[in-house]
Amino acid sequence: MTQLEKLTDEGENRIAARPQQQDALVAAVSQREIAEVQAMMLVAQRFPRDEKDARERILIACQRSGLAEGAMYTYARGGTNITGPSIRLAEAIAQNWGNLDFGIRELDQRPGESTMQAYAWDLERNVRQVRSFKVKHVRHTRKTSYALEDPRDIYEMTANQGARRVRACILGLIPGDIVEEAVTQCEETLKAKADTSPDGIKKMLTAFEKYGVTKEQIEIRLQRKLDAMTPAQMVGLQKIYTSLKDGMSVAAEWFQTEEPPMEERGGIAGVKDALKRKRGPNKATPESAPAEEEAETSAGGNGEAETPTDLGLDK
Repeated sequence: MTQLEKLTDEGENRIAARPQQQDALVAAVSQREIAEVQAMMLVAQRFPRDEKDARERILIACQRSGLAEGAMYTYARGGTNITGPSIRLAEAIAQNWGNLDFGIRELDQRPGESTMQAYAWDLERNVRQVRSFKVKHVRHTRKTSYALEDPRDIYEMTANQGARRVRACILGLIPGDIVEEAVTQCEETLKAKADTSPDGIKKMLTAFEKYGVTKEQIEIRLQRKLDAMTPAQMVGLQKIYTSLKDGMSVAAEWFQTEEPPMEERGGIAGVKDALKRKRGPNKATPESAPAEEEAETSAGGNGEAETPTDLGLDK
């Protein structure tokens, strides 16, 4: 046998051995995961949860101001405010409820997108909630969108999207009355410990600065100076901050931004602003009167400008 034939045979043998080694590795990993799941289920069934004790632990956890401040989110949809338990509260409930396994897995990553899976598993009762979804490696802004290439940015995007699904999976396993009691306790904790002192207001302003929200915007929303803010209004702002932090909403949905262009403004206010810009300040021409009369007619004849809808969190 020539040297070339020997090298060829050795190469073929190595290539044939690779699939066998990979199959053995996959089998070993699968067996280990099966053994871990069986061990967790065995421990959960041997030491079942005491629901009364778990409920008390959850309510005690909700009395901590640190958890209560980030326990609720709120966002506007269809002219109403939707409020619910945040990701942090869902995690705290799951940890104190016990015998739950929850988390996020990346099933596959391809150029431009990742296939993810969020899950929560009640090991004691063998009840499971699973959410599979795809995450595009794209970050959207108010003006444009761009592709993500940095692995850290991709991880943060997938983790943020996955955390919302994990929250839904956890809340699908926990009894609804337990969740409602936890939410009520967090609201009571916030009302009792809402810090409207100068230091508390300063911390709140610092937190909102990360999202481009200024002191003036907050005062416009509250319709009062910050030093006259009530504890209930502070609670409402904390819910909005949690919503911004969890990515449930954006600042523009809650706070008045720069005045929109004339084309985007409704009612007679937009037409009047256009006329002012056209003729300049403090100048009135006879030609402007018919235009204003026409604008009042098109606005319904009431002479009132449209105003943004009050979201009502400060009530």
